Amino acid sequence: MQYRADRYGNNLSILGFGCMRFTARAGRIDLDKAEKEIMAAIEGGVNYFDTAYIYPGSEAALGEILERNAARDRVYIATKLPHYYIKKPDAMEKIFREELRRLRTDHVDYYLMHMLTDVGSWERVCALGMQEWLAEKKKSGQIRQIGFSYHGNSDMFCRLVDAYDWDFCQIQYNYMDENSQAGVTGLRYAAQKGLPVIIMEPLRGGRLVHHLPKEALEAFREYPEKRSPAEWAFRWLWDQKEVTCVLSGMNSLEMVQENVRAAEDACPGCLAESDRELLKAVAGHINARMKVGCTGCRYCMPCPNHVDIPGTFAAWNRLYSDGRFAGLKEYFMCTALRKNATGASMCVGCGKCETHCPQHIPIRDMLKSAKKELEGPLYRMGKKVAHLIMKY
Repeated sequence: MQYRADRYGNNLSILGFGCMRFTARAGRIDLDKAEKEIMAAIEGGVNYFDTAYIYPGSEAALGEILERNAARDRVYIATKLPHYYIKKPDAMEKIFREELRRLRTDHVDYYLMHMLTDVGSWERVCALGMQEWLAEKKKSGQIRQIGFSYHGNSDMFCRLVDAYDWDFCQIQYNYMDENSQAGVTGLRYAAQKGLPVIIMEPLRGGRLVHHLPKEALEAFREYPEKRSPAEWAFRWLWDQKEVTCVLSGMNSLEMVQENVRAAEDACPGCLAESDRELLKAVAGHINARMKVGCTGCRYCMPCPNHVDIPGTFAAWNRLYSDGRFAGLKEYFMCTALRKNATGASMCVGCGKCETHCPQHIPIRDMLKSAKKELEGPLYRMGKKVAHLIMKY
């Protein structure tokens, strides 16, 4: 495992474990499965584990697994304060205490303001005493380092970097988002300020691995250097010296093992110029097929009217990347084969989803367009038949 230093000289594994996508069964995290994956990652050298207050069951699962394996002191825990829940000063302490209880620890190594989108959202909580509260927590050792996760454009990101004496930051970044979100401009700006940068969505919610257009897969297959699409995406990031740690939502032992192996020799300059040209070509093939740049982060959910927004967009994109039948089949399965339909036609245009979308997607307009392509006569007839057969 390769390591890169944070602002205070702590060595972070270049591969971090994103804890948002633990396998769930019957609505509960499969703790035994998650334990095998977490411990395999730790044994492989991973020492940075990222969770959040709003990830259902994630903090509690991580805390229990680390406690039962006496592994708390072997790792750094990163979790997040949902600043959008803070309406009065005492809410900060209440949520933080609950996080410590869930995580079964007396301190958090890396504490983030979750999903800041602009300076105004930071100034709002500062008016409630956020900076004073953070200073007290840092002085007591209950919070070791303070950062923020970000979704927005590069200009606003740079303003946020300058708005407080942050210890680190977290951005969405991958070879498809080089010039969107904070982008390479934000990455380099933060690094110039001395901030370690943690990367989320390195695979765009799995889109850079699953359902790649055939042209992209052919480009990988024909290239002399044989690596998986996931490894290519990770190496593109690790090739950049400004990147400190790359999060992966690993939910299988095979995934852990593959990613740990990839992180054994990745370092700045590990890609040849021909490798970078390959990834530019792959990005071009993907862009030619995508209808909407949804990463599947699910911040738009739950929809008040039960629309499966990420599922709809995934199926719509698949219609263009994998063919009409594959897209329609996926859409039918994820929206019609349910007691309560969750398709795009359920949207009433309230706009709540758009206030939470990190990608700033015009979701309501996109849902209208998706509906036209996905909910034809065959879909509507199939939904009626399915409900009759299943006796909904």
